[in-house]
Amino acid sequence: MPSYLLRVELEDRPGSLGALAVALGSAGADILSLDVVERAAGLAVDDLVVDLPRGAMPDALITAAEKVDGVYVDSVRPHTGLLEAHRELELIDHIAAAGPKSNQLQVLVDEAPKVLRVGWCTVVRRTDSGPHRVVGSHGAPETQAADTPWLPLTHAEALDGSAGWVPQVWRDMDTTLAAAPLGDVDTAVVLGRPGGPVFRPSEVARLGYLAGIVATILR
Repeated sequence: MPSYLLRVELEDRPGSLGALAVALGSAGADILSLDVVERAAGLAVDDLVVDLPRGAMPDALITAAEKVDGVYVDSVRPHTGLLEAHRELELIDHIAAAGPKSNQLQVLVDEAPKVLRVGWCTVVRRTDSGPHRVVGSHGAPETQAADTPWLPLTHAEALDGSAGWVPQVWRDMDTTLAAAPLGDVDTAVVLGRPGGPVFRPSEVARLGYLAGIVATILR
């Protein structure tokens, strides 16, 4: 059965998640896992991995979920693999065991998309001749940014995906972006999420923590 990653906003109150589960079940969805992305001001943002019967349309998830009072569907995306907290620790372990720095960086960009739930990942460095892509994941766009005015970077942050420096093909795909310094202010790990959703503050913070740990390993 095909799996989907469903991001929802809902009221943070007893019973709201149960009502959502019942609604999704009525649409034939089987909830495999749930990950809390963010909680604040009486609202929760959750990521749910769900299976749908073959032939069922993912739009059915949106229709079912939004029948529940206080539920808004942020996005629905195809998904492979369960959301498990230990994936982040596994990524760090794989990087540490990868040997030379070039191999470690490749492991980072190859595995980070699954851990951080994005479409692609690159490491870029600012040089005197302009930005240089050090390494990129499978699926990273061939078209690269000719400028990175957000470098140097001192902390993790979401980037403006509509800014002039963003290649048009990225904008055409409505790519949301986030970046964090990787060891120094002129080098950054960049995440791209074609089609959204936007990066939540908790996701940006998570990227920053991960980049900080990886930078320590690379040293």
